[in-house]
Amino acid sequence: PVTDGSRELGGVCAQLEFLLQFDLKEKRGGFGQRKDYWDFLCQGLAQRRQEHEGVRFVTSLDKLKTPVGRGRAFLRYCLVHRQLAESLQLCLLDPESLREWYYARSPFLSPQRRAEILGSLYELNGITFHLAG
Repeated sequence: PVTDGSRELGGVCAQLEFLLQFDLKEKRGGFGQRKDYWDFLCQGLAQRRQEHEGVRFVTSLDKLKTPVGRGRAFLRYCLVHRQLAESLQLCLLDPESLREWYYARSPFLSPQRRAEILGSLYELNGITFHLAG
């Protein structure tokens, strides 16, 4: 199993975060706080289903104050529960929402790149992740 001490974990998480932030449009929240991929994921999941356990779990963690911190915790939650590919796929279903959040160079706007990314993420379901919550 992959644990917090595994060398590969940092690389996987950094690459995921890079993909989610690459060509992300700058948006601001109600108090001027910059929105990040966490906000994109929350909006995408809210459009597709009632409530995602990972979103509920992350929002219950009082120690997380920034969208980036929440996004990282969500990625870790999804890796542990083998939900990352499915969760991201739900967020990538609406082309209009993708264009609202991402500029044209984002790999998520290319059907071929999107399929490659999701294929790789589904392969991660075969790996056991034991990460601290």
